[in-house]
Amino acid sequence: MITDKINSAIEAILFANGSSVEASRIAVALEISESEAKEHLEELKNEYESSGRGITIIRLKDSYQMVSVKEFAPAIRTVMDLRRNTPLSQAALEVLAVIAYNQPVTKSFVEQIRGVDCSGVIGSLTAKDLIEEKGRLELPGRPLIYGTTENFLRCFNISSIEELPPLPEDDSSEEKDEEITLFDGERVTGTVEEIVEKATEE
Repeated sequence: MITDKINSAIEAILFANGSSVEASRIAVALEISESEAKEHLEELKNEYESSGRGITIIRLKDSYQMVSVKEFAPAIRTVMDLRRNTPLSQAALEVLAVIAYNQPVTKSFVEQIRGVDCSGVIGSLTAKDLIEEKGRLELPGRPLIYGTTENFLRCFNISSIEELPPLPEDDSSEEKDEEITLFDGERVTGTVEEIVEKATEE
């Protein structure tokens, strides 16, 4: 299959699927190697990003997804009669930051860090698809462990958790500002909690 045809086929697959698709699955469907599939996916991704279209392609770990550009979110919400999501509380932002930077972690670990019960907050973050259960520890009671989701990566426009900004240095008395690019291409500077809050406002 020639390059243009492969890119068109990938475009059709991403559009029809609606959610993220692993590069390996696309490779099998098109009878090409996974490395070739990733090359075509990146080429198509770059083409969308440079063309100024209302939709783009993002990478989430080893998966790719076609999404709308955030700039047009207000118009999309109006047409689809969607309500703006309720912003996360300060407690939820803190719990999300603890999980994101220490995952996979148990509820008791998060509670030790914050010093308060986090059951309700963890339930809320799970409902918002920002965190999910990642299994159980082989310890008495087999406690659940939690980690972030693809949706978390999507909000930050990062491909993996390793791309999060580093935590502030322990020996600094002031909170260190970090910078990261959100999924609409906007550069945001601030503390970890401020960056998380900005990314989850929509």
